[in-house]
Amino acid sequence: MHDLPRQLSAAELAELFEGRTRFVELLAHEPDPLARARTLVHELSPEDKRAVLDAHPAIGAAKLSARSAAEQGSDDEPAVLAELARFNAEYETRHGFRFVVFVNRRSKREILEVLRVRIDRTTDEELETALEELVAIAEDRWLRR
Repeated sequence: MHDLPRQLSAAELAELFEGRTRFVELLAHEPDPLARARTLVHELSPEDKRAVLDAHPAIGAAKLSARSAAEQGSDDEPAVLAELARFNAEYETRHGFRFVVFVNRRSKREILEVLRVRIDRTTDEELETALEELVAIAEDRWLRR
């Protein structure tokens, strides 16, 4: 395990957050970027919040970064993947951004249950939850590298 870093480049942060978004660019100027991420993510404009969430691949997607593929595991039951695809699409239509969850070594079936619960929440609640999950993913990635 590694301590949280005191300084990271935009490229290093882009790997942790799945893309080089405005959020990543802002964090790269921070002396303690992962600590600052918890508050800065909530200070972003609505457009930047959506952009940082949409940079993440959908749970169960066929095209994933190597890191996301390892985190999401290989439990690829066709019925579960089909439901994930359907609920992911419904979630994005309802809320206007990608469903982001800290998988934390849970199966796709378990994540599907989380998605079923979260889809019916208000968009404001869901946006804040998704942003918190996004930062938790990045922190975990840093600690496990």
